[in-house]
Amino acid sequence: MPIDPQHLIALRARGERVAYAPRDAILYALGIGFGHEPGGMRELPFVFEGAGLRVAPTFASAIARSRFLTGCGWDEARIVPGSESLTLFRPMLPEATLLLDSEVTAVHDLGKDQGALIMIRSTAHSANDEHPLFTLQRGILAQGDGGFGATLGTVPAPHTIPARPADLKCELEIRHEQALVYRLSGELNPVHVDAEAARRAGLPAPVLHSLCTFGVACRGVLETICEFDPTLITSFEARYTENVFPGDRLLLELWQDANILSFRASVPFRTKTVLDNGRCVLAS
Repeated sequence: MPIDPQHLIALRARGERVAYAPRDAILYALGIGFGHEPGGMRELPFVFEGAGLRVAPTFASAIARSRFLTGCGWDEARIVPGSESLTLFRPMLPEATLLLDSEVTAVHDLGKDQGALIMIRSTAHSANDEHPLFTLQRGILAQGDGGFGATLGTVPAPHTIPARPADLKCELEIRHEQALVYRLSGELNPVHVDAEAARRAGLPAPVLHSLCTFGVACRGVLETICEFDPTLITSFEARYTENVFPGDRLLLELWQDANILSFRASVPFRTKTVLDNGRCVLAS
């Protein structure tokens, strides 16, 4: 059945329980590329609990998975990530049990050929108190579900990248086995590892998880700007624009204006921008 925008925007989920342990935070860190530097003592706290475990801020995106839209009427086979916007009120803990509240905040018809843009907001707080830990706003493109003629809710405008040349740049390797590791954090869609499944989905080869690309960009900011201190990042957002493939090498461009970082990630070999409109707010 086609999606019903009025039904969709009324959907809510409250108190979904999410528990994670140090092992989960370490596995996520490995999945976004930490630990590949030989003898890398600066990265060790992200992948070894004995070094005073640090948690990558974007780990929040990996654990904030809700199934409350399952069976909502959209074409599950044609759902693709559109954007991610994470705001942290406290640094991520190495271990916690969280309660997740989620809701649809916008449903925009982009046309029959383009699909629908659906915005979802999730807020997590500790099961031990009511203080929020983070809020995540996620944009999803339902490519097979446009043409219903409705515009409900408001979609935030994308962040504007400065017009000047980048202030800083760094290169980030996407290792060939990276999708195999990242999927163990919970994203098990076979298009990320199986060539036949990727071809059936219209892809030339298995693609990296979009949330992994998001995390890799965060790792680049931690390395280039933050001296690997995750408590300095209070928000992180970007828009997905192209697929990334295992074996790619990303170029992360950064613009710094006081405590606001703008960023863009590209694959120069294929002249493709893969993350755009990036914005990171640093603790002031």
